[in-house]
Amino acid sequence: MKSSSFRKIAALTATAALILTGTTACGRGGGDAAGSTKIVMAISTLNNPFFVELRDGAQAAAKTAGVQLNIVDAQNDSATQANQLATAAAGATKAVIVNPVDSDAAASAVKALTKANIPVIAVDRTVNGAELTSLVASDNVAGGRQAADELAKSMGEKGSVIALQGVSGTSASRDRGAGFAEGMKAYPNITVVAKQTANFDRAAALDVTTNLMQAHPDVTGLFAENDEMALGAVQALGARAGTDVMVVGFDGTSDGLAAIKKGTLVATIAQQPAELGKLAVELAVKAIKGTKVDKTVPVEVVSVTKTNVGDFAK
Repeated sequence: MKSSSFRKIAALTATAALILTGTTACGRGGGDAAGSTKIVMAISTLNNPFFVELRDGAQAAAKTAGVQLNIVDAQNDSATQANQLATAAAGATKAVIVNPVDSDAAASAVKALTKANIPVIAVDRTVNGAELTSLVASDNVAGGRQAADELAKSMGEKGSVIALQGVSGTSASRDRGAGFAEGMKAYPNITVVAKQTANFDRAAALDVTTNLMQAHPDVTGLFAENDEMALGAVQALGARAGTDVMVVGFDGTSDGLAAIKKGTLVATIAQQPAELGKLAVELAVKAIKGTKVDKTVPVEVVSVTKTNVGDFAK
């Protein structure tokens, strides 16, 4: 009788274990394929709507491909990201997607991954001084030039401008800034009177813009290297935003598009973050299979203004 009870308990335990195992596998994206194909996606920060959309696009692509996608958030700390990439190199990771906090600082960790024969796909920002399997990114230099054109047009091609820069050391900030500076050369009656970093952050941009406007009260234009900073600047400017101070952002986030509809933001250079995430996963899966992928995969950027915002706003 006691032996029979033990056998029943053992059978129930085994059944429960099978159910739990099946649930875990399904939660990872489907069966053995998901367990054996693990991709780590190291994102600079998820405290930014752009990167949330990028993550969502990646997760949707991973689900379609039936692979396990592990997301790690560095919270804009390059040392944290280096540790996350080192952990990926030591684990059963088949490929890594990295959106670097710092394009220079990430090089050492990426080199270690490459040495371990783990494909590395950079997304949105490149990694300097390291061999990448592929880079999927918007043309940030072209986007910066487009931003200059939109801002100049809204200012009547004359006046003075403030430029808010992103995280120092990121290729996105460097390239957008370079494109904007290049674009402004076509407008000799516009002067860039101040440049300062606000770290791609809305709250920081509010503070920086408040201080810069005190030093340069006659400014009539402002370019921010992402929408979050543009929206912080709009807060700082209050009623002046979109009336006597024209503001242009970059990214095409939902909040940025809403500000264009409202009239406080003149334009944004729209990227497609969900598409960037999707392509990064698709490239990683191809690389795992040994399929040759392009070294650079560009994603188009588009100038969004009040004229065409309806084509982009959800």
